[in-house]
Amino acid sequence: MSAVTAAKRVSTPQIRARKGGEPIVCLTAYTTQMARWLDPHVDLLLVGDSLGMVVYGFDSTLPVTLDMMIAHGSAVMRGAAHACVIVDLPFGSYQASPEQAFHSAARIMSETGASGVKLEGGEVMAETVRYLVQRGIPVCAHVGLMPQAVNVAGGFKATGRSDEEARQVTRDAEAMAEAGAFAVVLEGTLEPVAAAITRSVSIPTIGIGASPACDGQILVSEDVFGLFSDFTPRFVKRYADLGGKISEAAAAYSADVKARRFPAMEHCFLPKSGGQSRP
Repeated sequence: MSAVTAAKRVSTPQIRARKGGEPIVCLTAYTTQMARWLDPHVDLLLVGDSLGMVVYGFDSTLPVTLDMMIAHGSAVMRGAAHACVIVDLPFGSYQASPEQAFHSAARIMSETGASGVKLEGGEVMAETVRYLVQRGIPVCAHVGLMPQAVNVAGGFKATGRSDEEARQVTRDAEAMAEAGAFAVVLEGTLEPVAAAITRSVSIPTIGIGASPACDGQILVSEDVFGLFSDFTPRFVKRYADLGGKISEAAAAYSADVKARRFPAMEHCFLPKSGGQSRP
């Protein structure tokens, strides 16, 4: 990466400085081409472990490996010149100890060139976040609905509905801010609770199914563009139906091939006029 390109990229301190300011625009990306399309329009690209469901067809994010995240993180970095790129630490790659988290995060940082990592967990992960930050690894936290804890939670359910849940997600967000995270994703959190957390913590909150009051918003790009039709969460606003257009285009291609309308002569390599030249 050239010095000029590096200088243009949004940094994690710049993201943190946006607290209470202009909303932070975030989307997911898993491939080079998607990163190229999104890069001019967003502040942060997240290489989320949601790729397990969106790209690989898993039922959850749990089967995603560190090698998968590194491969897709590297692909996104090749397509993004402006956005801050953050890569998820997948399930099982950081929970055992701060040392395990450091080794996993260090691999991501060194092998992808990304600006930081994201991990799920609140109070119980505060020591790990502090350990990483003190060793030069920027961390974006993730609290509220945590997909990697789906089996403990009993499914993908919004949190903050009871007073105790509201207190817990608030404590989690505050613990992440105190530990040194530069931002915190609030997922699937009751709107008043997310708004109150945004007012109380010193770092930007990035909402997904949370509140308009959050300092930024993130969605899975495939949901936004209509490329993932298996399930659309209620908090997603679809801005296009590209999946439908792809299906229509595939049907038109199929019809042309079957009717021998494609390929036509203009799609073929033809001999030069005058016949073949002699060696």
